[in-house]
Amino acid sequence: MPINFRKSTDSVVEVEPTPETVEVGKGRPTPTRREKEEARKRPLVSNDRAEARRQSKAALAVEREKQRIGMAAGIDKYLPVRDRGPQRKYVRDYVDARTSVGEFLIPIMLVVLIATVVPSPEVQVGSFALLWLFFAVAVIDCFVLGFVVRKKLRAKFGEDNVETGVRWYAAMRALQLRLMRLPKPQVKRRQYPS
Repeated sequence: MPINFRKSTDSVVEVEPTPETVEVGKGRPTPTRREKEEARKRPLVSNDRAEARRQSKAALAVEREKQRIGMAAGIDKYLPVRDRGPQRKYVRDYVDARTSVGEFLIPIMLVVLIATVVPSPEVQVGSFALLWLFFAVAVIDCFVLGFVVRKKLRAKFGEDNVETGVRWYAAMRALQLRLMRLPKPQVKRRQYPS
């Protein structure tokens, strides 16, 4: 099939098509520069506020999920200020490596709660006595843990470089169930930090 080209003199020139000269059209006209610029323009404040709100919520949800995963993994930049730093990481690893008495406080409280339903007064009084005894042992364990952690931090980081509040930090972490601790434990049992 010959292709016709017109010259300015309106004469027709017939050219045989070759595979190199046959072009397949894109099916639409080429957009003008003005049309391209208009397509790129977006308002600073979206006209569709509901859609903008949905996009903002989705972006915030992605960011929060990233922070939650980073915090659970113990990545320093995602941790709250109270959990940051090498000394706090050392305390976390030390507490997570040992089995603390305070870890079992919540299960014991649950047992005592169930025992209070039993109609026998001896069982109820005995369960409360057991709870108070266990609570006293947990407090003593936290005091001992605080002194041990402080001593180990002095040996590792220097006598004058130990942060304040590390004993309280260690005690509060030791009173939590291992599964509920945040950041999640990064060491196994009896895998003490050096």
